[in-house]
Amino acid sequence: MIRKTKIIATVGPATESRSNLKRIIKSGVNVCRLNFSHLEHDKAKEIISHIKSINQELNINTAILADLQGPKIRIGKLNSPLDLQKDQTLVFSTLKKNKNNLFINYKNFAKDISAGDNILLDDGKIQLKAIKTNKLDKVETKVVFGGVLTSNKGVNLPNTKISLPCLTEKDKKDLKFILTQKIEWLALSFVRSAEDVHELRRILKRNKSTLSIISKIEKPEAVEDIDEIINASDAIMVARGDLGVEVPAYQVPAYQKMIVSRSIEKSRPVIIATQMLESMTYSATATRAEVNDVANSVIDGADAVMLSGETSVGKYPVKTVETMRNIIRDIEKSNFSQNINYKFPKRLSSFSNRKISDAICAHATQLSEQSKATAIVTMTYSGYNAIKTSSFRPSAFVYAFTNNYSILNKLSLVWGVKAYYYDRGTTTDQTIIETKEILKNNKDIKKGDAVISLASMPAQQKGMTNMIKLSIVN
Repeated sequence: MIRKTKIIATVGPATESRSNLKRIIKSGVNVCRLNFSHLEHDKAKEIISHIKSINQELNINTAILADLQGPKIRIGKLNSPLDLQKDQTLVFSTLKKNKNNLFINYKNFAKDISAGDNILLDDGKIQLKAIKTNKLDKVETKVVFGGVLTSNKGVNLPNTKISLPCLTEKDKKDLKFILTQKIEWLALSFVRSAEDVHELRRILKRNKSTLSIISKIEKPEAVEDIDEIINASDAIMVARGDLGVEVPAYQVPAYQKMIVSRSIEKSRPVIIATQMLESMTYSATATRAEVNDVANSVIDGADAVMLSGETSVGKYPVKTVETMRNIIRDIEKSNFSQNINYKFPKRLSSFSNRKISDAICAHATQLSEQSKATAIVTMTYSGYNAIKTSSFRPSAFVYAFTNNYSILNKLSLVWGVKAYYYDRGTTTDQTIIETKEILKNNKDIKKGDAVISLASMPAQQKGMTNMIKLSIVN
């Protein structure tokens, strides 16, 4: 394992065949994202089957991330494109039968919006302002910045408190299917508050699902409630596409750094997404600005960086993954990696029910820095101590050994962690000896390396991490 920051790739027509999936996975993809905004269930099932068979063939642990569409607001179908001019009047209706007006699929649009609210179309390329609403089914607007509008474009309402539920009827149907599949991560779109996450968590618990929730931060309300959302979530995604439309684009870099920092502080994996290598959707090379963007996301400390259209519909999906991999490797080798890696233990919560494990993970990281250890080895069933240790951003790599197949894949999203299946150890000493031997045989460590081992004693009880050992590889 020669890089710590992971790569997520969105699967679509350009990569959905087994051969193309295998190519991008071998090129460096750690997590495959299935975007249910554009994916039928039969096709999703086929892709999931391909990924699992590739994992078996290559003896690897590629994770699968299912991304729910969420309450995406769109206009309806147009007979022909509209060339909107400044100060032109445009009337929206929530009734399809009203053919003189532009249909919008948000039934409470007229009720929720107020005069003066901004309305952004097509990722903010077109800006309108609400002039008046009948609070029933019709809203009159004026064009502020015009452009050509085509069918089914997205609508953003940065000033409006929308009343749409976070989980739409489509999301619930998709979720019902997702729960039949053995996957690891579930992304919740357009999260506005921690309660949105709690609602999804209750559904998962009712269905006895172990899916881990990724909250996508793409609304200003989510930024305001960020600490509670992070606490409620298993991971966070900085979804810069819609976020950069809902808030002024110049605010997004500061929000990104703040969200990454707070997620790491709270030991939650964090993903940077959207337009990372956008130009490679159609070009064989990335722009210098895109290369810098990926590198800066790595320096910020993100667990993973994500490709969207570049790998789902792009012309050069394999080359795009290779480009991202090379950027990550180079910046992690540079002197700037000191900005990512461990500096000083963060404050541990005295209220945590895992404070013993947390303290062990913190001191393991500190000891690894002092001893210049190559590896921190953890035994885990839930993945907790591997994720916690990773959050301290040690210079050493984290190797997690588990007999839980789901955790093997789940940890593929987490910074600096590589997972191995292991179920043999009956004593702590035997486990430490055997896990080091496995790493040595796989050339992850070599003779003379210092290794930190974490475990629970007695081993048979499989309790919380309560032991740390420093040893040298023979």
